[in-house]
Amino acid sequence: MDLLEHEAKAYLANYGLPILPSRLITSSEQAFQAANDLGGFVVLKAQVRTGGRAKAGGIRLVHSASEAARVAQDILDMQIKGLKVESVLVEHAQDLDSEFYLSFSIDRRKKSYLLIFSKRGGVDIEDLAKKHPELILQYNIAPLDKLANSVLDDISQNCNLGSNEVAVRDFLQTSYDCFKKLDAELLEINPIGLTVEGKIFAIDAKVTLDLNASFRHKEWTNQLSSSLDPRERQAKQKGLNYVGLSGSVGIIGNGAGLVMATLDLIEQAGGSPANFLDVGGGAEAELLANAIEVINSDPKVSCILINIFGGITRCDLVAKGIIAALERVALQCPIVVRLDGTNAKEGKELLANYSSKYLISCQDMIEAATKAVELAGDF
Repeated sequence: MDLLEHEAKAYLANYGLPILPSRLITSSEQAFQAANDLGGFVVLKAQVRTGGRAKAGGIRLVHSASEAARVAQDILDMQIKGLKVESVLVEHAQDLDSEFYLSFSIDRRKKSYLLIFSKRGGVDIEDLAKKHPELILQYNIAPLDKLANSVLDDISQNCNLGSNEVAVRDFLQTSYDCFKKLDAELLEINPIGLTVEGKIFAIDAKVTLDLNASFRHKEWTNQLSSSLDPRERQAKQKGLNYVGLSGSVGIIGNGAGLVMATLDLIEQAGGSPANFLDVGGGAEAELLANAIEVINSDPKVSCILINIFGGITRCDLVAKGIIAALERVALQCPIVVRLDGTNAKEGKELLANYSSKYLISCQDMIEAATKAVELAGDF
């Protein structure tokens, strides 16, 4: 789960890492007041769960409260990589003497943590690695080990930290402790900023939490809720395994493998899936009805494809769920159904006897995918 910048910084501050004074705002009026309270010279940062904010114009430096109000409104009116900007972080602008890059992540190949550090922060780390690989320092750390003095010594020598060595070493150690205690998959601070006076700050921060550790972190509740888009939030409330995508064909299947194969068939037929939704091995009528309700609420969906293979799942119960959904949901688009396996004959008979202009039955997966893409294009 990716955190917004202001959420990430709140965690960093809680673990003792220094951040700059800031305010989260949702209107131009709030931006004016925040900038005024922070001295007028501030940075406005769009709060969206994606990279590339600066290139998109979502990070802006301003010099007065009135300018902050105007620019904040511009940012709030933006979409960045398809994501609507709902809030802006107004942060005190700090003059910096030097900037560093730091990240902790998981190296699954080596079954260890990976520390990456560079004396050239504030830039795209991928581009820097291609053009100047000698500036990228990498260290693998065993999960049960502390951050070794030998690693800190090597960073100090390679980056010529001089009088700032103690501050940077302390910052690195605290960041590592934060990364582990937070059960993060990624902690990236770019840049770490150093002032002429030797003060150090986390200027920007990205944190990805490992949801497998959520049972240890009851404090994640708010982030878990806010990180989901409306479709995923609705699906979670109904106990559905759902991932939102950007296409126009809604997908319902039983079993992750079958759903993935269905997504591939939609792509091969020239369409684009709107979601991944797995109702599991024992899909019952209520669960199917809930699944259709969630996908039907997505305005981008032009057709729904239900692809069920009955092993444990009984196809007659699936058919009853589809009929129940048709009776309680005001459908916005047609439904293509492919049933096979246990009680498939009975399920198909139930659907055949139910009169609805929205319901189309197909015999196999390829036919169903082709029909769904065709209807999505025509609808």
